[in-house]
Amino acid sequence: MNENLSNIWQKRPLIISGPCSAETAEQVIQTAIQLKEIGKVDVLRAGIWKPRTRPNMFEGVGSIGLPWLLEAKKITGLPTAIEIANAKQVEEALRHEVDILWIGARTTGNPFSVQEIADVLKGVDIPVLIKNPLHPDLELWIGALERIQKTGIKHVGLIHRGFATYGDSDYRNPPMWHVAIEMKRLNPGILFLNDPSHICGRRDTLLKVAQCAIDLAYDGLMIESHLQPDLAWSDAKQQVTPSQLNTLLNSIHWRRNITENDFIHAELDNMRLQINQLDEALIQLLAQRMKIADNIGDFKRENNIAILQTDRWNEILERATKQGISLGLSPEFVVNYVNAVHMESIQHQNNVMNLITNPVELAK
Repeated sequence: MNENLSNIWQKRPLIISGPCSAETAEQVIQTAIQLKEIGKVDVLRAGIWKPRTRPNMFEGVGSIGLPWLLEAKKITGLPTAIEIANAKQVEEALRHEVDILWIGARTTGNPFSVQEIADVLKGVDIPVLIKNPLHPDLELWIGALERIQKTGIKHVGLIHRGFATYGDSDYRNPPMWHVAIEMKRLNPGILFLNDPSHICGRRDTLLKVAQCAIDLAYDGLMIESHLQPDLAWSDAKQQVTPSQLNTLLNSIHWRRNITENDFIHAELDNMRLQINQLDEALIQLLAQRMKIADNIGDFKRENNIAILQTDRWNEILERATKQGISLGLSPEFVVNYVNAVHMESIQHQNNVMNLITNPVELAK
């Protein structure tokens, strides 16, 4: 990887933008020129091959679009990035001097495809980004990362683009932030980008998602941009013009990472210490609660009482929700928390009540 690309890879925030699909040479080149002019985009992206959910949809122009990207790079100096899904596409991309590759959500979910890509990348010095799989399967995402890392590629990054769900949602692909945060936690130091375009599916919510990602210390964004979004051949609703992209990026409140010598570090540490102390107290209280649940299990076993008492559970849920709301907690959080505690309590009671009927225990 050349020095210029290495510097770009280290830049924070790293901004990748360009059309969902390369449609014509003029569209790609003019988009690149306008993105270069706003002075905030580091890498030009474009879809060359477009894996679509259903047939008879626009699936990309294919290899003929690669020279367009190369020409756009020569004119603007912007490095280029495209999605690849198999070995042949990797070879085509390398032949046309593409600078960064990314593995899309559908491909990440197929270990055979990821391994095929990994095999052809052995010995190649090119950055690779890996989008999360369509469904919230952390092991698949980790597996794809490990397969690429095993090739010896040094510059590997991750892209959070949301997850497919069934039913109505405010998002095209709900972000499920907790899954992405866990992936980020498990892979410290790895470039971690957010793709608001695919999470939102429409341009009016891009800023909200982008801001949330920056608040969560993501390293940058991949946002789709098109000269005339409403006329785009694919994903028209989620794309913005370069001018709109500039406005969006200017509207984000960019956060900074603190350093060990930062003057606010000591105060932040003090507040974190308070959080740690409260967390320890909560865990101790929960442990005490489960001991009482064990005692209740003993009592129910001796008196042949069923574990689940619906009226009691409804009473707990209603009381806790009212109290939580009065103290500024969201109803969703309170319900999720109480449900988790209740299930753990049921498990404790079940262990106690079934202990003497377990053949293994009777044999002891």
